Amino acid sequence: MEKSRKEYLYEHVEFLTGILPYRNYKNLESLKKCSDYISNKLKEYGFRIRLQKWEADGNIYENVIANFQPEKTEKLIVGAHYDVYGDQAGADDNASAIAGLLENARLISENSPDIDFGIEFVAYCLEEPPFFSTKQMGSYIHAQSIHEAGENVIGMICYEMIGYFSDEPNSQPFPSPELAEIYPSTANFIMVVGIDEFSSFNQKVFEKMKVDSRIDIQLIEFSQRSGLAGMSDQSSYWEFGYDALMINDTSFIRNPNYHEETDTIDTLDFDKMNEVINSCYNAIVKLNE
Repeated sequence: MEKSRKEYLYEHVEFLTGILPYRNYKNLESLKKCSDYISNKLKEYGFRIRLQKWEADGNIYENVIANFQPEKTEKLIVGAHYDVYGDQAGADDNASAIAGLLENARLISENSPDIDFGIEFVAYCLEEPPFFSTKQMGSYIHAQSIHEAGENVIGMICYEMIGYFSDEPNSQPFPSPELAEIYPSTANFIMVVGIDEFSSFNQKVFEKMKVDSRIDIQLIEFSQRSGLAGMSDQSSYWEFGYDALMINDTSFIRNPNYHEETDTIDTLDFDKMNEVINSCYNAIVKLNE
């Protein structure tokens, strides 16, 4: 019997969170198990795999890259990081996003949508401290490489923590009263996070995601790249002038398990994760409309 999309997502998170020791930058064998799993799944879906390797602090790390329609002159980047911070399972941060990336890739491969651009799926290593916001981040390595190659990139979508939700009233905190007046107080929505500089791309993805979506989609745009706006891999692409945004459940603002041992698979809502990926998939295949 064919698995449901929800079952695929669960399977991925279950594997990634079960890797021991945990997949932080110190545990090279665990990171290799993770990248091998991602590579093998993408191969199962019909993709050819390329590993992008670099050295950081004397060790070799790798991004996993797969392309849909590589012959196209324009490409969209869709990425997520697979490493964790410290000694914890990292179910939401960031197994949820890798699961979403894999499911997104599977849907693209199976449906082969008629789009006039290619898609480059990238699973990054070294997003977490101590490499965050450095030139050794996997996303920086990738962004720099496509810039140096003169790639025609229409934008980048970063999946980062897409699995923690609540239907309880007043379950969504905010860092300021001003934001609390604008956004829902129930933590059952997903957020498109961008900066004003790339507002056209942000708005387009946001509007496409909302069409026939079965989960509430919200948009926030910041005036500056620092702070809450740039807390994941999309910020690496801004450094090279590429449109880039993040799909996020509001991270530590909502999820009390952020970077804690309690970030486990049983805290995730796979029904809502499924709807997030459905909405993202629908937006991606309609970007050229």
